[in-house]
Amino acid sequence: MSPLRSIRWRLTVLYTALFVAAGALLLGVTYVLVARSRPGVSASSSFAGAGTSGGPALTTVAEVVHQDQLHALLVWGGVALGLTAVASLALGRLMAGRVLAPLRTMTAAARRISADNLHERLAVPGPEDELKAMADTFDDVLARLEGAFEAQRRFVANASHELRTPLTLQQAVVDVTLADPHAPADALRAALVRVRAAGREQERLIEALLTLARSQRGLERRESVDLAEVVRELLPAGERVAAVLDPAPVLGDPQLLERLVANLADNAVRHNLPEGGWVRVWTGVDAAGRPGLRIANSGPVIPADRAAELFQPFRRLGAADRVRNRDGLGLGMSIAAAVVAAHGGRVRAHTHPTGGLTVELALPPVTAHVTRC
Repeated sequence: MSPLRSIRWRLTVLYTALFVAAGALLLGVTYVLVARSRPGVSASSSFAGAGTSGGPALTTVAEVVHQDQLHALLVWGGVALGLTAVASLALGRLMAGRVLAPLRTMTAAARRISADNLHERLAVPGPEDELKAMADTFDDVLARLEGAFEAQRRFVANASHELRTPLTLQQAVVDVTLADPHAPADALRAALVRVRAAGREQERLIEALLTLARSQRGLERRESVDLAEVVRELLPAGERVAAVLDPAPVLGDPQLLERLVANLADNAVRHNLPEGGWVRVWTGVDAAGRPGLRIANSGPVIPADRAAELFQPFRRLGAADRVRNRDGLGLGMSIAAAVVAAHGGRVRAHTHPTGGLTVELALPPVTAHVTRC
């Protein structure tokens, strides 16, 4: 960057210009005041009144002296103003450098930070001024970026693992079957069935990943949807399911809302107790006028501080469940959270001391969308 285009140089020029303007104004005011005073005229009038001869001559001399004084004031004042302008240029550059020193430190620190060391912070010391406020804001942005990068790394690693597992299974089944040149038809058929099942699992996972990506992009269309009707169509029937379905009108993407309800209902049924379990569902409008959905179920005990982690991709209850229960992809809750966020709502999960979970979500009322439109 050219030095003439730097902020330091522009501040220096600004400081100097302001000083020269103030000095010129002061010199002009002084010149006008001295010009209007005319002390020589008063003195000559006093002499003339006393009967002294040569009054007009004295007046002329006083005028000449006064003009010389004004000229000298203007010349030497201009010279002094020029010298102080040069001095102000140097002092202005020095002061601009000191003012911008924290900014240069912040710039150097920001250039050192990359995707590999997002944990570093500017941590600018000093008083709570505008520069420190900007540095603290930048540190907050870095913290959010670090969290986003870390979540992306975990997501890519987990997605790779989930996609690699059925591929490895397919490869193993095919290799074992091909290793036996005299394999009977039943063995070949069983191998094909297993390969087909692994392929379906891959298809489900890819579809879930696409839904998650689509939800995070935002909504492409909005239609009038009643959450109560969606739940009524997708909720599995059974004695263990109790539902109170009051109207809950929303404006949103019907397909994403259907996936939202299906994922939450599927999780509530899958992660339930095999004996004596229950599921309770509610739809309606809360006191603030927001349409919402609440699904509660019995199930294993979940630590209260782990509830928020269930909305992270590929997060399951534990390693044992991950191995034993392969029909769950670990994306249901994260897709639900992404769909709710795309609709401008909020979702929370509450654990039960005796086991189970309650997932509660609230979406913006229809009137809010109409007002914005």
